[in-house]
Amino acid sequence: MNKRRLGKTNLMVSEIGFGGEWLERHPEEESSELIRYAESQGINIIDCWMPDPKSRDIIGKAIADSRDKWFVQGHIGSTWQNGQYVRSRDMKYVKPAFEDLLHRIGGGYIDLGMIHYIDSMEDWEASFNTEYIQYVHELHEKSIIRHIGLSTHNPRIAKMAAETGFIEMILFSINPAFDMHPATENLDDMFGSYDQGLSGIDPERAALYQLCEEKDVGLTVMKGFFGGRLFDAASSPFGVAFTPNQLIHYSLTRPAVASILCGYDTKDQVDAAVAYETATADQRDYASVIASAPLHAYMGQCTYCGHCKPCPMDIDIAMVNKFYDLATQQPQVPESVRQHYKALKVTAAQCIGCQSCESRCPFGVPIAQRMEKAASLFGC
Repeated sequence: MNKRRLGKTNLMVSEIGFGGEWLERHPEEESSELIRYAESQGINIIDCWMPDPKSRDIIGKAIADSRDKWFVQGHIGSTWQNGQYVRSRDMKYVKPAFEDLLHRIGGGYIDLGMIHYIDSMEDWEASFNTEYIQYVHELHEKSIIRHIGLSTHNPRIAKMAAETGFIEMILFSINPAFDMHPATENLDDMFGSYDQGLSGIDPERAALYQLCEEKDVGLTVMKGFFGGRLFDAASSPFGVAFTPNQLIHYSLTRPAVASILCGYDTKDQVDAAVAYETATADQRDYASVIASAPLHAYMGQCTYCGHCKPCPMDIDIAMVNKFYDLATQQPQVPESVRQHYKALKVTAAQCIGCQSCESRCPFGVPIAQRMEKAASLFGC
């Protein structure tokens, strides 16, 4: 299992993770065994947004003998009231719910303390101007939570989080359909109608990924399969079906993404996700699917898919394009981006303009021209 650094947390997380929300569907021991099986396949990060005791007990018992091998995303503000999930910033519910999480997960700490599910400006204000956020900082200062994270589906909120300076990572919803949808404060809108077609990656989402890369704010991915809709041509807004390998690869090729957290009911589903690690380039190829879809507007945009390989000069074209996009989002080239670019084994200045890469690009990106611009921008 390949591991990636989760931004400034410096945690090395498995690029295939575990989204835990389906655990309560099954008998406790069956779900605990599923987590242990995932661990045997190299998965080491799990999200626990669920407030119900059963889900929390399942995770806690499954990782009890290997707590130090797991990174747990535990949510602050996900509460269990009268047998139901309630998102709350009211400390009379928030504190007992988090203490319950801490007790059931075990170990005396939570690796990633998540500011739970903020999608609106109203909720942002309610969270960041009350004792709720003071509680989050207090937990961090006491090392009860090792790192502070935030979960959201709204790129505007995620951008604000990345700019706080103290939020180290973000759990964000990423898939090809969501990436073409403008920001919204209502998650249901993201699953709504795409009848007007797909208009290319939303600029706010593209800017968010670039900002997180620049600020070293790591991303973990939720809803990477669009609730399963992208597996079926009839329900896919693209009019074509994707495979798990393709959707996993899509998420993992976004800037700043460290891990995609997939939901599992069975060991076979774990195997299907982990199969990504040995999948061929053709099996991972989401770009051809998007390019052949009845409706899409990615033309001219680099999606960092890697179709441009191989380069006769061994330029990592996708990485050059990522750094170029990062740099051109800012009035001046951030020094961190400049240094990352210069650390590349071969820079854009070595491009010989053969354009063989362009014949392989599904989206018609003028790659040779972009290499020339990158070389001029970075000076090498």
